[in-house]
Amino acid sequence: MDFIQAIILAIVEGLTEFLPISSTAHMIFTSAIYGTEKDEFVKMFQVSIQFGAILSVVALYWRKFFDFKSPKFYIKLVLAVIPALVLGKLFDDKIEAVLESPKPIALMLIFGGIVLLFIDKLFKKTWIQKEEDITNKKAVTIGFWQCLAMMPGTSRSAASIIGGMQQGLTRKMAAEFSFFLAVPTMFAVTAYSIFLKDDWEYKGIKQTGFEMIMSSNSNIMNFVVGNVVAFIVAALAIKFFIGFIEKYGFKVWGWYRVIVGIILFSYFSM
Repeated sequence: MDFIQAIILAIVEGLTEFLPISSTAHMIFTSAIYGTEKDEFVKMFQVSIQFGAILSVVALYWRKFFDFKSPKFYIKLVLAVIPALVLGKLFDDKIEAVLESPKPIALMLIFGGIVLLFIDKLFKKTWIQKEEDITNKKAVTIGFWQCLAMMPGTSRSAASIIGGMQQGLTRKMAAEFSFFLAVPTMFAVTAYSIFLKDDWEYKGIKQTGFEMIMSSNSNIMNFVVGNVVAFIVAALAIKFFIGFIEKYGFKVWGWYRVIVGIILFSYFSM
């Protein structure tokens, strides 16, 4: 992976991480187009630049994340992230096997898109507009909904937003809670991929993600620049997305997923 490819992947990550269109699917397909999808450093890089994306959430909502007078907020996030951490660890190998096959991911894009076409009508009556009104039980339920995103192509953002609306959250609140929940979820996944997962096969040697990053100046540069780019682009995407869904809802994203999914499924079937 060269420097330009790293920047492009970071832009894709920043644009798609918090939109209901599956950042994983978009990065896998981008890597496949470049022919780098089987490179272990690229796989790790795609996960590690999520760190930049989650920092954008913390920066935009810093008052919420650093309001230490309100411990209930942190309790909700901890409770909501537990299902994903437990199930993610149990099914880690199976998830990685699916990542090798683009066509099932394209099908999940299409299926998720069809769901989004009807989501606004399905959950018309939503009433929770403030995070303070989300109970611990609702937070855990949304956390289980997030687990649907373990199937690449589903979209963590889409799953948690749908879960939020199913629990009575308004579009805006469901989206914002999805952003909040992304921070501990993606931080755990990123930390695991960089420091704890030690069987990345890179240049014929099994090693940790951190060792891969530090193995060359180009890898260090790609990692640093990738996270900076993901941070900037994700912050812009979040600001755009909140205003867009309040005005137009989710149908546009549903059609986008269906069209892109069909194109990609056709491309990888040839």
